[in-house]
Parts: sequence; structure tokens; C-alpha cells
Amino acid sequence: MRVVLALLGAVVLGLVAFEVALEPSSADRTQVLVIFVIMAAVTALAGLIIPRYTGRLRSLRSAVMFLAIASVAVVAFAVTISAQLMFFETHDLILLMVAVGFGTALGVTLAATVSKPLEADLAAIRRTAERVADGDLSAHTGIERPDEVGAAGRAIDSMVEQLAAALADREADEKARRQFLAAVGHDLRSPLAALTAAVEALEDGIAPDPERYLRAMRTDLTAMSHLVDDLFLLATIEAGKLELDRDVIDVAELADESIDALRAIADRKGVALRLDVEGGAPTVGSSRALGRAIRNLVDNAIRHAPAGSQVVVRVTAADDVVVRVEDGGPGFSDDLVHTAFEGFVTGDPARSRTRGGAGLGLAIARGVVDAHGGTIWAESGPGGKVAFRLPVVSAS
Repeated sequence: MRVVLALLGAVVLGLVAFEVALEPSSADRTQVLVIFVIMAAVTALAGLIIPRYTGRLRSLRSAVMFLAIASVAVVAFAVTISAQLMFFETHDLILLMVAVGFGTALGVTLAATVSKPLEADLAAIRRTAERVADGDLSAHTGIERPDEVGAAGRAIDSMVEQLAAALADREADEKARRQFLAAVGHDLRSPLAALTAAVEALEDGIAPDPERYLRAMRTDLTAMSHLVDDLFLLATIEAGKLELDRDVIDVAELADESIDALRAIADRKGVALRLDVEGGAPTVGSSRALGRAIRNLVDNAIRHAPAGSQVVVRVTAADDVVVRVEDGGPGFSDDLVHTAFEGFVTGDPARSRTRGGAGLGLAIARGVVDAHGGTIWAESGPGGKVAFRLPVVSAS
């Protein structure tokens, strides 16, 4: 339908131009109308036939050349009809046909020249797609042109970049998964081995101090229980199913409670704990979840602080509530700053039971802070520096 409307519009415009330019007689109008109608009919017929044929060709250049020949053929047909209606002599008609033939040859040459770079660009797109299909994600089309072919090339290049990024993310996730399995396996295997040895000693009656063995078994069971709780909490956070109470809480009070809960651990390691508070620090959220996040940060600082140093927890409140936890340890490397809060990441390659853990504490803290609409970050060393910001929300 669009083709028919376009041809009708062309016929009307041609007649108007003929009328304005020549002021023709009635006979001339009739002849020109017949010529234009015949030309439109031939063009419509060519428009139906040519696409069916060019769609079977294996080369774009062949299709462009065929289209050029067909276009000139339509013009030649129209010129021939016009010449006959205008009673051209045979000599003049032959001369006209020779000129049309020469024009056809020039048009084919021009079509072949113009289509060559287009064919090369499409070939580049094909080769890039084939290389990507074979797993080569470094392939790019390198096409820079503003038309549809350029848009297709840019889309292919963008797709390859996204695939490469997705592959890198998948490899990073796989690496994190392996680290997680190794970490959890280590943190479970050690207490399990200790429990097995203690049980065997108690069964064989060779335990010199059964009460001490039982206390050690309780400690190992508690450590395993905490690890399982951490895994469950992190899975809940990553699934987006963390349920939070919405009460007005004092973050400074939560920080103080966290320090009290961890003071015994810090004393055993010879690390001092200090709390600095500037201004009131009220916000709305879950005291249990935020308290867990602060304890994780303080516990992580104690793990990495050297004996004889101190861990400082600073709580300030102005437009936002900011909690900073600083220790005298080696701190975060530049690379770890960006990955410290990912699940199962630890800065301790040796993964001893007294440091490192399964790498869940910071990931849990980030999930809790994110759920409260805050932001958390780490700063590079020396000295461990972790902080998070929460909005100050009134009780109403």
C-alpha cells in the first residue's frame, strides 16, 4: 500500500511539474499521463519481482548491481515508451538507447564501487560474530559509520563487551565460590576435628580433665553455630528477604553495647577498645540488625589489630549518622578496598582460625546497611578503616 501511494504521489507531482513548466495542450496532457501511468505500473511490477530475486543472491554487491541495472532498465523502458509516443525517428531512438546503455554501464560501475566498502563492513560484522561464537571475546568490528550498518557494528561491539564483562563477573563469582567453600570447609573442619578427638578421648577414658574437654567442645559447637547463623543471614540478605523492625534507635548506644560484648575478646588479644561520640545519633531501623553490623566491624578490627594497639569506634551525627571503626592493623590494600564487602572475601590468605574467618562479617554488614538505605565503604591502609553512613530519621 505504501508503494502504491508513493507512486500515485509521484505521478501527481510529475503532472504538476509538467503543467507548470510547459503549459501543455490537452493532447500533451493525455500523452504525459499515459507515460507516467505506464512508468508507475512498470515500477510497481519491478518492486514486486526484484526483492524476491535479490533475496536469493549470496553477495550484497551482486544485489546492488542488479538493483542498479533494474533501475536503469525501468528508466530505459519509460524513455522508450515516451519516444514512441512522441514519434521519435528510428535513428534518434537508437541513439537514445545507446546513451541509455552507456548510462547503465556507468551506473553498474558506480554501484560496484559504492557497494564495496559496504560489503567489507558487513563481512567484518560476519567475521566478528563468528569469532565471538568461537569464544573470542576480544573481537571487534571496528566499523565507524553513521548509518544502519555502523549502528549494527556498534551493537555487535557493545554486545561483545557486555559478554566479556559477564564472563569476568562469572569467573569472579566462581573464584569467590571456591574461596567460600575452602573457607567454610576450613572453619568447619577444624572444630569438627577437635570435637572428634575430644569425643574419642572421652569414650576411651583417657581425657585427663573431662570438664575442660567439655568446655572446649562447647566452644567449638558455638563457633560452628555462629558460622551457620552467618551463612543463613547472608543468604537471607542476598535473597532480599531480610526483615527489619522500624524503631527509633540510638546508634551510639548500639556501638557501646557492641564494644561491651567484644571487650573480653579484645582483652585476651591485648587490644584496647574506645568509643568516641559526637552529637546525638538517632535513626530508624532494626537495633538487632544494626547492632550485628557494628559488632561485625568491631570484631573484624580486633582480629586484625596487633597486640598493644587499640580499636576506635567513632559515632558522629549531623545531617547523617556516621560510624567509623579504625584499627592499627595493616589495613585494606587498594584492591581489597573495592572487594572487601563481597561475600566470602577475606584479607587473610593463611585463613587461620584466629584471623580471617569465612569472610562473611563485612558482607553481612553491607547487606544490613544497604537495607537501611545507607552506604558503607572501606579506606586503604595503613590502619584498617571501615565506615558506614545512615540517614537521620525522626520518630514521626
